[in-house]
Amino acid sequence: MFNFILTHGPEVVSKTLEHISLSLSAVILACIIGIPVGFLIVNHKKLSNLVLGIANIIQTIPSLAMFAFALPLFGIGVKPAIFALFLYALLPIIKNTLLGIRSVDPAIIKAARGMGMSKKQIMFMVEVPLSISIIMGGIRIATVTSIGVTTIATLIAAGGLGDFIYQGLSTFNQPMILTGAFLSALLALVSDFFLGLLEKKLTSKGL
Repeated sequence: MFNFILTHGPEVVSKTLEHISLSLSAVILACIIGIPVGFLIVNHKKLSNLVLGIANIIQTIPSLAMFAFALPLFGIGVKPAIFALFLYALLPIIKNTLLGIRSVDPAIIKAARGMGMSKKQIMFMVEVPLSISIIMGGIRIATVTSIGVTTIATLIAAGGLGDFIYQGLSTFNQPMILTGAFLSALLALVSDFFLGLLEKKLTSKGL
């Protein structure tokens, strides 16, 4: 495997960057949509149940089928891959945002209102800081899942480290397979580690 990486350095770097780009784009999109949705539905029980139900159904769709569903909308390549990965990343982000906000003690919210804070101030100065560790937990799950599922994106010509795995399987090239699998797992571990550091930095001291 290491010999393969040394002799195919530029290709390995290129596929790794493609993999990061696909996963990161999907998770960023899911954060942009999922976190505000989590805040919007927190006080609407029926709506939150509906949104989580839909997200749960999406999560149960096999990843290969999800990529296939995206093909008629976007054709082959990067766009359908990002769309499918984005849908997979939504559930943990919406769910953890919802749980995080609901975990804030109502007495603290009441005290903030008593101090004359506006809804926006309560959200950004009370709810977000107190729930950030749970929200970040959802982002970490979404990121690790996206990096793993991205290996299948090679089947719709989106590139990434999955190219090594599937090309290696078709040519019985074990070093190639191991390179794709190893680097994909390494990316997931490294991403989780750095997101964990970010979570600690964002979490208020004493929580």
